[in-house]
Amino acid sequence: MASTAPATAPSDAGAPGNMADVRRNNLALVLGRVVQSPAGFHLTRAQLAAATGLTKASVSSIVLDLLDAGILREVGLSRQGERGRPGVGLELNPSRGVMGMEINVDYIAAGVTSLSGDLVVKEVRERDNRDSASGAVMSALAELASGVRLAASALGVDVLGGGLAVPGLVEAGSSTVTVAPNLGWVDTKLDVARLLPGVPLGVSLFNEANAAALAELAHSPHRRDFLFISGEVGVGGGLVLNSELFTGPEGNAGEVGHIVVDPDGAPCSCGGTGCLETVAGQDAIFSAAGITVKGRTRTESMADLLGALAAGSPAALTAVQRAGRALGVAVASASRVVNVRAVVLGGHFAVLDQWLHGPLLESLAKYAPGALPPEHVITSTVGDAGALLGAAGSVVRALVEAPHRLQA
Repeated sequence: MASTAPATAPSDAGAPGNMADVRRNNLALVLGRVVQSPAGFHLTRAQLAAATGLTKASVSSIVLDLLDAGILREVGLSRQGERGRPGVGLELNPSRGVMGMEINVDYIAAGVTSLSGDLVVKEVRERDNRDSASGAVMSALAELASGVRLAASALGVDVLGGGLAVPGLVEAGSSTVTVAPNLGWVDTKLDVARLLPGVPLGVSLFNEANAAALAELAHSPHRRDFLFISGEVGVGGGLVLNSELFTGPEGNAGEVGHIVVDPDGAPCSCGGTGCLETVAGQDAIFSAAGITVKGRTRTESMADLLGALAAGSPAALTAVQRAGRALGVAVASASRVVNVRAVVLGGHFAVLDQWLHGPLLESLAKYAPGALPPEHVITSTVGDAGALLGAAGSVVRALVEAPHRLQA
């Protein structure tokens, strides 16, 4: 998982009134050092004491707490850089994990990752969620999550908590979807606890594109500034600046799908006109290409589109090229406002990149020449699991920052 800058080592000492806070900070500090260690490098207690500035006695006590909570495990003897007697190495416990879940317009999905971010098990179920009652969608997702949780348990992984990603604006504190136009949800409070009953970390709510952007950051930590654009029925965006997700004062930054690319264009689900989504959204492309959607799964419709493109269908080629040009206009506008160094394309934009990339770059060069090098417009490294991985990774990061939540 992506690491953040090392925290400043707190003192072992503290006033009686804040000793609990000191202890909690030290738990996070020690766990953070273990997380930040290179793959295959297992820090010992002595190495953790040297790295954090805490006493060996304090580190031993803290490590015992983290072992008891099931977050860490011991991995035999290690001499890695130490003189004298080898110490016992420590690593994140692979038998503990978190679940990432996603509700999108035409599917639901759930997957369990280890605390290190490795995907253990994943399942996607195609389902038309357009204008569906939130309760019905959540019931279907709860059933899916239960099966995935059992599958992870059979592999020896116990789920500690989860994250749910949805294609809309969210108020995470109250588990409320403020607005998700393509689902038809407005101010919809979700009973997220029903998805994973009994887990100690609970379930948190995230915007789908933001979650996917965080997954991209975790898997490409050298890429510090980028705009992630997710192509689904809707078009979402996540903005990463200086390795941090930027959401703006009300959490709504990155809504690339509602940049106007054609002022005289079609009405959009957001209430506006001529948004990128009306040209480059999945259903918009299918419709323009003459691909049947009603009564069919997205996999079937996408297979038909890819077949038509491979066969040189003029309608399919025109639809995708038009989407690419519109995407280039949106990227040009965004790059003028926010000086990102890269644009990462996910969802169907990655699937259609072979046909969409050229028109996108031509449009970008026309409307924002020199703003973004062509080689910095790339496809996602995490694929269609981005939202799941990002939601799960956010839960792990929250645990690393506050591991005391798992203490009895």
